[in-house]
Amino acid sequence: MASGALARDTLRAPARARSRGGRLPRGTVKHAVLIVIAVLIAYPFYRPTLWPHEIHLENYVTAWNAAPWSRYFVNTIFISIVNTLGELVTAVLAAYALARMDFKGKAVIFGIFLATYMIPDEATLIPNFVLMSRRYLNLADTYQVQILPFLATAFSIFLLRQFFLSVPNELADAARIDGAGHLRFLWSIVLPISVPALITVALVSFLGSWNAFLWPLIVTNHPEVRPVQVGLNAFRQEAGANYNLLMAASTFVIAPIVVLYLVAQRYLVQGVARTGIRG
Repeated sequence: MASGALARDTLRAPARARSRGGRLPRGTVKHAVLIVIAVLIAYPFYRPTLWPHEIHLENYVTAWNAAPWSRYFVNTIFISIVNTLGELVTAVLAAYALARMDFKGKAVIFGIFLATYMIPDEATLIPNFVLMSRRYLNLADTYQVQILPFLATAFSIFLLRQFFLSVPNELADAARIDGAGHLRFLWSIVLPISVPALITVALVSFLGSWNAFLWPLIVTNHPEVRPVQVGLNAFRQEAGANYNLLMAASTFVIAPIVVLYLVAQRYLVQGVARTGIRG
């Protein structure tokens, strides 16, 4: 009986092999259709040629001389650095308190932080604008108005809190035995092993400050304090249909961010990957 079943399977095997061999591999048709669609969608961006016949580097010089780009870049670098440093300080202290210290209402405070993260930025534009106006703080059209609202963010606090939760409790016990307090433990042990998370927070904060457009556009009026994205928008209105100058200006505006991301990409991945979901 067993030998008869084996013989039947042996005879059927070549037929199954022939049927499989006559068909295309699974998913080939689907991927072929997707490739054709992708080519059709991308074609207008490469028309009429895939590579330019001439490269006009003088467009970069013309675009740079047509607007106060040096001032825009100085403003943006200053605002981005101050925002990044301030956000790191506030995020580290708040995240450590929420992760390593015990006090009443900690869960409620952390829940409030997460709730603020769910509020869209557009919903806070008018309250922040009124607060910074002449009626209250009188900071319109200054560097401070582009810095103060962004010195603390729920995302940075949440990310660092999750990372600090992964620090072994044995390290905290050993530091406590040696007489170290919270600040000593934070500075000497927690921060050195949290470099990937700190770089991630710094990179996200710097990118957000560099790409800020709507808030600076609302609260600034003079080029002396405006960042590069608002300057690019003003240049777009002046250049009009000169797309060669617009593309040149856009290139040297985004180039520093691309370089920064390529340099810090490894730390960004490590910081997000090691954060985990504890707590």
